[in-house]
Amino acid sequence: MVSAPPTGGNVPNNLHGPSGARISLNPNGNSHLHSHNKPLSALRAAPLDMATVERRGQPLAVRETTKRVRPHGLQEAPTYRPTKEEFKEPFQYIRNIAPEASKYGICKIIPPDGWDPPFAIDTERFHFRTRKQELNSVEGGTRTSLNYVDQLQKFHKLTGTNLNRFPSVDKKPLDMYKLKKAVEVRGGFDAVCKLKKWAEIGRDLGYSGKIMSSLSTSLKNSYQKWLQPYEDYLRVAKPGVHQQLELENGGPYVRSPVNSPFRNSHPATPTPMSDRDDSPALRASAALNNVLKESEKIQEVKPTPPVETPRPLASSGFTAVNAPTTSFVAVNSPSQPTKEVENVNITPKLSAGSSSGPTSHLPDYRPSPLGPNPPNGHGPKTLKRAISREGSSSSLVENGIANGEGDGPNGRRSKRIKKEPAPTVAGSHMSLFRPSTPKVPLGDIGNRKKGSGERCESCGKSDDLAAIVPCDSCDNAYHRYCLEPPLITAPDYGWHCPRCLVGTGEFGFEEGGIYSLKSFQDKARDFKDHYFSPKMPFDPILNGKKPVSEDDVEREFWKLVESLTETVEVEYGADIHSTTHGSGFPTLELNPLDPYSYDPWNLNVLPFHNESLFRHIKSDISGMTVPWLYVGMCFSTFCWHNEDHYTYSANYQHFGATKTWYGIPGADADNFEEAMRQAVPELFETQPDLLFQLVTLLPPDQLKKAGVSVYALDQRAGQFVITFPQAYHAGFNHGFNFNEAVNFAPPEWEPWGEAGVKHLQEFRRSPCFSHDELLLTAASRDSSNIKTTKWLAPALERLKAREFDGRHGFVRRHKEAKSHAHCRLDDENGQYDPVCELGFKIDEQETSEIEYQCIFCKAYTYLSRFRCQKSGKVVCLLHAGIYDCCHDTEQQRLTNSQHSVHYRITDNALESMIQKIVDRAHQPEAWKERFDKLLEDDPTPPLKSLRALLSEGEKIPYPLEGLPQLKAFVERCNEWVEEATNYTVRKQQNRRKNEKAWRKGNSAKAAELEERDRELRKVENIEKLLKEAADISFDCPEIGVLKERAAAIADFIQKARAALAERHPYSTQDFEKLVEDGRAFNVDIPEVDHLDKVVQHMQWTDQAHDRRSCYQTLEDVTKFIEQGIRIGIPRDNEHMLYFEDQKTRGNMWEEKVNEIVQPEMVNYQQLEALSNQASTLPVSPETRAKVDAILAKQREAHKHIAQLCQRSKDLDFRKRPKYKEVRELMDSLQDFNSKPTGTIDLEKEQKRHEDWMRRGKKLFGKANAPLHILLMHMQYVDTRNKFCFDPLDRPRSPVEPPSREPTPENDDGDVDEEGLKSRRDVFCICRQPEFGMMIECELCHEWYHGKCLKIARGKVKDYDNYTCPICDWRVKIPRDAARPKLEDLIGWQDEIIDLPFQPDEEEVLKSIINVAQDFRDIVRPFCNPILSTADEVPTNLFWLRKIEGAEILLVDETNWFRQELHRWAPVAPDPPPKLEYSNSTRKPRPTKQQRMMAELGVERPEDLPPQYQTRHLNKRKSSESQPKQPPLQPAPQLKIESNPGTPRLLPHPISTGNPLHSGPLSAHGHQPSTSGYPYDSHFATASPHTSGPPSAFLSSHPSLGSPNSAQSPSMLPHGSLMFGSSAFQQSGGAGPSDSYLQSLDQEDSIREHRDAGSSQDNENLDQMFVDLTNQDESTQEQEMPEENHASEALDAMTGANVSVLDSSANDSAQDEMNEDSANGANHSPNESGVRSPRSSSLSDHKGNEESYEDAWPSRALS
Repeated sequence: MVSAPPTGGNVPNNLHGPSGARISLNPNGNSHLHSHNKPLSALRAAPLDMATVERRGQPLAVRETTKRVRPHGLQEAPTYRPTKEEFKEPFQYIRNIAPEASKYGICKIIPPDGWDPPFAIDTERFHFRTRKQELNSVEGGTRTSLNYVDQLQKFHKLTGTNLNRFPSVDKKPLDMYKLKKAVEVRGGFDAVCKLKKWAEIGRDLGYSGKIMSSLSTSLKNSYQKWLQPYEDYLRVAKPGVHQQLELENGGPYVRSPVNSPFRNSHPATPTPMSDRDDSPALRASAALNNVLKESEKIQEVKPTPPVETPRPLASSGFTAVNAPTTSFVAVNSPSQPTKEVENVNITPKLSAGSSSGPTSHLPDYRPSPLGPNPPNGHGPKTLKRAISREGSSSSLVENGIANGEGDGPNGRRSKRIKKEPAPTVAGSHMSLFRPSTPKVPLGDIGNRKKGSGERCESCGKSDDLAAIVPCDSCDNAYHRYCLEPPLITAPDYGWHCPRCLVGTGEFGFEEGGIYSLKSFQDKARDFKDHYFSPKMPFDPILNGKKPVSEDDVEREFWKLVESLTETVEVEYGADIHSTTHGSGFPTLELNPLDPYSYDPWNLNVLPFHNESLFRHIKSDISGMTVPWLYVGMCFSTFCWHNEDHYTYSANYQHFGATKTWYGIPGADADNFEEAMRQAVPELFETQPDLLFQLVTLLPPDQLKKAGVSVYALDQRAGQFVITFPQAYHAGFNHGFNFNEAVNFAPPEWEPWGEAGVKHLQEFRRSPCFSHDELLLTAASRDSSNIKTTKWLAPALERLKAREFDGRHGFVRRHKEAKSHAHCRLDDENGQYDPVCELGFKIDEQETSEIEYQCIFCKAYTYLSRFRCQKSGKVVCLLHAGIYDCCHDTEQQRLTNSQHSVHYRITDNALESMIQKIVDRAHQPEAWKERFDKLLEDDPTPPLKSLRALLSEGEKIPYPLEGLPQLKAFVERCNEWVEEATNYTVRKQQNRRKNEKAWRKGNSAKAAELEERDRELRKVENIEKLLKEAADISFDCPEIGVLKERAAAIADFIQKARAALAERHPYSTQDFEKLVEDGRAFNVDIPEVDHLDKVVQHMQWTDQAHDRRSCYQTLEDVTKFIEQGIRIGIPRDNEHMLYFEDQKTRGNMWEEKVNEIVQPEMVNYQQLEALSNQASTLPVSPETRAKVDAILAKQREAHKHIAQLCQRSKDLDFRKRPKYKEVRELMDSLQDFNSKPTGTIDLEKEQKRHEDWMRRGKKLFGKANAPLHILLMHMQYVDTRNKFCFDPLDRPRSPVEPPSREPTPENDDGDVDEEGLKSRRDVFCICRQPEFGMMIECELCHEWYHGKCLKIARGKVKDYDNYTCPICDWRVKIPRDAARPKLEDLIGWQDEIIDLPFQPDEEEVLKSIINVAQDFRDIVRPFCNPILSTADEVPTNLFWLRKIEGAEILLVDETNWFRQELHRWAPVAPDPPPKLEYSNSTRKPRPTKQQRMMAELGVERPEDLPPQYQTRHLNKRKSSESQPKQPPLQPAPQLKIESNPGTPRLLPHPISTGNPLHSGPLSAHGHQPSTSGYPYDSHFATASPHTSGPPSAFLSSHPSLGSPNSAQSPSMLPHGSLMFGSSAFQQSGGAGPSDSYLQSLDQEDSIREHRDAGSSQDNENLDQMFVDLTNQDESTQEQEMPEENHASEALDAMTGANVSVLDSSANDSAQDEMNEDSANGANHSPNESGVRSPRSSSLSDHKGNEESYEDAWPSRALS
């Protein structure tokens, strides 16, 4: 809403009027109306752009300026800038600045940099209702003038004289109100005329330059015509109207703290006011009739003017304030009056002097002839200056009705909502608001149900509605015949009742629109721009309008406030409840993680600070303990007021333009109130509580003239303003801003709070909370805290005095009303005179405040109240009986049983409780009294009493006067006692010993402390201490003890001197006793040192005698000699010479022992002799124990060796020792410097046994492997043979692997010819089930594992027509080790009986031989040449397949089946050669020497540099003479050429070892079993063949479908299908793989611990194995695609990381080195007897393959 300047202007939507008329317009065109049923929280609007508002630290923020020259010459209030440390504690900081800041009433606090809480309100959902403010109406003088002129115009209209325009004097309009005041000040019209003061009045009114006689005449005539009749009417009507207001208000309308209420002379029979002789209505009507009669007389002479048409819509001339729609248009009013929302409550509201909070609904005791609608706009009537609904506007809308939440629309805001509880929002900690006391309607209750205008205010009846005449201003109605004189007909003009003609002083703010922050920002910006744009001059520097400064706004504000002719209307969003709209600060409920939500300066937290007295209020109070929000625009103002209960307040500006504050210190509050009453007495006549209503301003210059101190400050975004108790303050906004305010109450506020409650009671204003309840709650919660009791005790004492005065005064009046001896109010035990009928009750239950609020003075009667049982009304004891609570007389009220007195607590209990708190508060003073008395009674007070007093004082949590001095004195006395204790007790010696131990770490400090100790131990210090104790003047037991100690020291010195002078009579014990006594004094006495030396000599001599008769170690002798030297024993002393000789002999023995045990060969005979001598010499226990241990170990080893040698010759082989036992013993002998007797014989037997093992290694082709590998390999051979020689595996027709065919529904297995159920089908030469990749022979249709034949998955496409090595003898079977003949194994077994020890390999060897012999027996019938036919070819293929798969060679059977197959089904053109042996097909790996020779380019070992030649060089055989044989050609039609471009098929990285050992890939893409021969129990027997096109069964791993694989499509025919089972799962097949792995792991673990320090073997497992097999890393890396000797040693390993170091490698190093050259230089011959590096053509391609399907599990070498 924008108000145009009085001069008019070209603005949109404006209405031009005469000068002085206000023109209101709404540039936004937005009324912000919404449904009353729709809550504000449901509205949505555009969000506020925070970048467009001034915020602290933002570019738009207004800088803090220096002090400027303000209007009215006001001084600046102080501004404080706390540091971060000071800002942490708000109460303490405010307490620190209060002595200075309270002198100004207000101050500003600028938080330190970095303190910037976020704005927590949702600007889209935030909506609020505003109040409309007319600036010139809030100023007291201006409003008084406008009200007077308005009432004057109404009066003359009733008389028939229209005051359409004011008279002009000297061409200037006459100010009627100033003229009235000027005449009134000079004694009235008659006095002015008599004294001829009209000219003086003219000068006061500003007229000059005219003949004074003419001016005086004009003024006199104007007064006589216009003012005199109205003033005469007021003299008669005003008392009656005021009396009516008093009756409606429930008491006198004057300020009186203890006034009795207005007494009703006829309380029992309420009579209509019109029926009484003293009716104010009658007096007012009579006065008005007299005036009308006089007017009629005048009109008889003059012609009667024409009757005006009633209620004209507009008129020219003066615009009256609050005028109805007559010929005058009211300021800020639309063409039609705005009706109030009808009050749904039948209870009328009170006048402006009362509140709509707790006081607005209090019952009144007297009916009003003018009706229940009180003045001040509380009723449902039309006012141009409508009710200001303070508090939360949203609550009005959300509740669906417009119910005031304050003391009244134009009354002081109440900080409680007394109607329906306001709805809460998330993040609010508000409890439900407490309800207020309902007001009893005035007059006839039955007629109260009628609305205003429907009943007569005189008779109170609502009948004959046609005869009712309404008042045009207040809407009150009267019967025409009830008026004096009665009206014959209804007037056809605006009629006003006497009440409106006299005036009630009512004023309030109209309710504005509903806005969001964004819409209100737009309105505020448009208003300010439009208002100041034509007023600001052109600035040539800026080339535009001069910016509006803060000074411009302030001066313009006060100009508008004081203007009579220019009216500007603004809107202000004030007193917005944060409970319903949310707080601008973060809250714990909504923002628990935000640190500002619990910051002490958060206004939601500040009222509940630990020191705040509001913590003791049991419910939250909106606006006081819960913040209110304020949204301002330019010129919106808050009028003069101080805080409820005189509390402190804190106001924080979240953002926006500057807010200017004016403050008056509390010390000037009375002067300010008096100045206000003197300035606008008319307003205070009917509104004595005007300052509670926040609707009146008075310019600061007028206040300063009245002697009131006024200060000012400017608040900007991010700043706090603090107001102090009783300080009046006001202010206005410079533009759009958002503030939040709350009250708080530190302990020092309490006296102000009590004064504030009294102030409220004086004006019969309802307090926000019960001050007495707060005090008693604090007493019950925190009475033990002395800091609390310091302020609480005097407050409770004042409470007790006030309460007891009220109780005793009531009892006195009660007894005076009816005399009786024993009153129940006096005797709390129930002993009272029956004559006393007054009810009495101790009511300790908690009740709502509505139950104990005085109906008259509105005070809370928390401790005692008087209750009327008839009406239910409650009054305080001060007004008990006096107030007309019922129809009883005062005497009856004070005595009968229909009334009762209620005490919350008895007198004794109250006094006892208060006394405890007073005593607690008096503890500091009581302590000080005892302290002073102790010092006065005894000049040397006992230290014990001082300590007790100090301890008591330290337990009092309050700063005590004299406590620091007492503490310092006691500490000095304690220091004296502690120092004196050093000389009186022995504990100090131990303390000094501990200090010496500590001083060892700090030599400088130690020296300083030693020097200090020497000073403390001086004997003279005792005398000093005694003298110091006398100077300190205290008494303690230690003083007497120290005096006794001084006397004892003197006696000791005398005895010591006598003993030193003559030693012979004294023994060692006597001297020791003297030394002990001297040291007990804890002082340095020279005689003690002399005595100590004597004692030490005597004690050493005694010890020497004792030591010579017992055994002493070398260390004991050495220390004893050193002790003697240290105490000064001479060298020629007899005992000293003896022990020196013993020490020399002991040292010689030690040297001899060290000489014997150092060499490699120990002479045990000499060592035995030295051991025998040790019993007579002082030797070290360690050396002696070492000698004994060597001898004991040698004896035990010799004994064990002898036993083993004896057992090795036992004729019973089974009683001979195990080889493992012998090996463990020999390993333990490595630690011996020399071998025990018999060791050589045992080593020979061990060598003979190990030679037998080496022969076995050679049989299996493992000559270079460590000895322990033999057993592992034999276990593998045994397992492999059991598969191949399985007697249950019989010849069968070719079958398909299970993955080729689905499993039959009834899979009972195949039944062989003998009717035996066969096991799951096995394949290949290994005779195991399907696993991994498999390939089919095109001739015999048998399926083979790609791993067994060393066929890589990536090379399958090279084998289009694959022929197995069984069908074609030329295709070689890859073998990792040699296969010994069965006959050789039998011969090797026969040698066991001659071995000295039982070999570990015996059982395995026996199993291998037995299995092979059993198989030979089975196959022997099939080797009959007579029965051999072509039909037996499949059977021969089967048996040859099993024989070839075994790991031992059956020479005869192998050659026979090969020849027969070539005979009946030849494949090769030539017959197979006779097979005599079967060696490994691996390519021998070069030795270290060979690799070195290749690197250096040397052909002969002798040409190597000397540092690379080995001692066995002469034994190595040259490998140059070995010719390299070309590989055999492949079988016909077998394509096995190497294709370097073959794509690699590696689903995932394999181990970092040799890729030749990489295990097969399972069907799922991962490396399968680490077992040598995995077994899948899920395989089922499949059909022999599957028809269909050529295909390949590949793994389901995603990598198998890679583009590289797709580039080489498989062309395999039916005879060479490669497949992998998707259902294949690893299962542990029978064999030694698990135990083999465990044994290798154990051996590896043992070897790692044994050789952890070896520089050759500790790099990694690969290097260890390389060293044992004559390899190095470079060769291993260069030859990764090839097989090596490491594979031979680890053929049986199942994927574990194995280290194969063993001591047997050291023992057999000689033989292995001899064999390295031969095995490394000579290639192993193949089965045909031809020597070739790679016998099989398949092996030629291994170097180019990425991964091999090895027969062994992969070994990870990393």
